[in-house]
Amino acid sequence: MAVINWTHRSVNDLKNIAEFIEKDSVKYASLTIQRLMNAVYLLEENSRIGRKVPEVGHKDKIREIIQGNYRIIYQIANEDLINILTVHHSSRKLTKSRVLRK
Repeated sequence: MAVINWTHRSVNDLKNIAEFIEKDSVKYASLTIQRLMNAVYLLEENSRIGRKVPEVGHKDKIREIIQGNYRIIYQIANEDLINILTVHHSSRKLTKSRVLRK
Protein backbone atom coordinates (compact mmCIF):
# COMPACT_ATOMS: atom_id res chain seq x y z
CA MET A 1 0.00 0.00 0.00
CA ALA A 2 1.45 3.34 -1.09
CA VAL A 3 1.42 6.47 1.05
CA ILE A 4 -0.35 9.47 -0.47
CA ASN A 5 1.53 12.76 -0.13
CA TRP A 6 -0.47 15.90 -0.89
CA THR A 7 1.94 18.62 -2.05
CA HIS A 8 1.41 22.21 -0.94
CA ARG A 9 0.17 23.07 -4.43
CA SER A 10 -2.41 20.26 -4.43
CA VAL A 11 -3.71 21.30 -0.99
CA ASN A 12 -3.99 24.89 -2.25
CA ASP A 13 -5.79 23.62 -5.34
CA LEU A 14 -8.38 21.84 -3.17
CA LYS A 15 -8.80 24.93 -1.02
CA ASN A 16 -9.32 27.16 -4.08
CA ILE A 17 -11.80 24.70 -5.61
CA ALA A 18 -13.79 24.57 -2.39
CA GLU A 19 -13.83 28.36 -2.00
CA PHE A 20 -14.98 28.85 -5.58
CA ILE A 21 -17.82 26.31 -5.34
CA GLU A 22 -18.86 27.53 -1.86
CA LYS A 23 -19.92 30.83 -3.42
CA ASP A 24 -22.91 28.91 -4.83
CA SER A 25 -23.24 25.89 -2.56
CA VAL A 26 -21.41 24.85 0.61
CA LYS A 27 -22.93 21.38 0.33
CA TYR A 28 -21.74 20.88 -3.27
CA ALA A 29 -18.27 22.21 -2.41
CA SER A 30 -17.95 19.64 0.36
CA LEU A 31 -19.24 16.86 -1.89
CA THR A 32 -16.81 17.80 -4.68
CA ILE A 33 -13.79 17.81 -2.35
CA GLN A 34 -14.83 14.47 -0.86
CA ARG A 35 -15.15 12.93 -4.33
CA LEU A 36 -11.71 14.20 -5.30
CA MET A 37 -10.15 12.80 -2.15
CA ASN A 38 -11.91 9.44 -2.56
CA ALA A 39 -10.56 9.17 -6.11
CA VAL A 40 -7.04 9.78 -4.82
CA TYR A 41 -7.26 7.09 -2.17
CA LEU A 42 -7.82 4.50 -4.90
CA LEU A 43 -4.16 5.10 -5.74
CA GLU A 44 -3.00 3.54 -2.48
CA GLU A 45 -3.62 0.10 -3.92
CA ASN A 46 -3.53 0.87 -7.66
CA SER A 47 -0.87 3.51 -8.34
CA ARG A 48 -0.89 2.92 -12.11
CA ILE A 49 -4.66 3.19 -12.50
CA GLY A 50 -4.32 6.62 -14.11
CA ARG A 51 -3.26 7.44 -17.63
CA LYS A 52 -0.06 9.20 -18.64
CA VAL A 53 -0.47 12.97 -18.82
CA PRO A 54 -0.37 13.95 -22.52
CA GLU A 55 1.11 17.41 -21.83
CA VAL A 56 4.10 15.87 -20.07
CA GLY A 57 4.96 13.37 -22.77
CA HIS A 58 6.44 9.98 -22.09
CA LYS A 59 7.26 10.43 -18.39
CA ASP A 60 5.76 7.21 -17.09
CA LYS A 61 5.74 8.27 -13.45
CA ILE A 62 3.50 11.31 -14.03
CA ARG A 63 -0.10 10.17 -14.35
CA GLU A 64 -3.62 11.47 -13.88
CA ILE A 65 -7.03 10.31 -12.87
CA ILE A 66 -10.18 12.16 -13.84
CA GLN A 67 -12.87 12.94 -11.31
CA GLY A 68 -15.76 14.94 -12.67
CA ASN A 69 -14.34 18.09 -14.26
CA TYR A 70 -10.99 17.74 -12.52
CA ARG A 71 -7.69 16.18 -13.47
CA ILE A 72 -5.81 14.85 -10.45
CA ILE A 73 -2.18 14.72 -11.51
CA TYR A 74 0.22 12.63 -9.50
CA GLN A 75 3.76 11.31 -9.52
CA ILE A 76 4.70 7.77 -8.60
CA ALA A 77 7.85 8.50 -6.57
CA ASN A 78 8.27 4.78 -5.88
CA GLU A 79 6.00 1.84 -5.11
CA ASP A 80 5.51 3.15 -1.57
CA LEU A 81 4.98 6.87 -2.23
CA ILE A 82 2.63 8.85 -4.48
CA ASN A 83 2.83 12.63 -4.67
CA ILE A 84 -0.34 14.46 -5.65
CA LEU A 85 1.06 17.30 -7.77
CA THR A 86 -2.02 19.31 -8.70
CA VAL A 87 -5.79 19.18 -9.03
CA HIS A 88 -6.63 20.99 -12.24
CA HIS A 89 -9.99 21.93 -13.78
CA SER A 90 -10.22 20.31 -17.20
CA SER A 91 -11.53 23.46 -18.90
CA ARG A 92 -8.27 25.26 -18.16
CA LYS A 93 -5.10 24.85 -20.20
CA LEU A 94 -2.50 22.66 -18.53
CA THR A 95 1.15 23.35 -19.21
CA LYS A 96 4.08 21.01 -18.71
CA SER A 97 5.72 23.52 -16.36
CA ARG A 98 2.59 23.59 -14.17
CA VAL A 99 2.78 19.83 -13.73
CA LEU A 100 6.51 19.50 -13.18
CA ARG A 101 6.94 22.49 -10.87
CA LYS A 102 6.41 21.59 -7.22
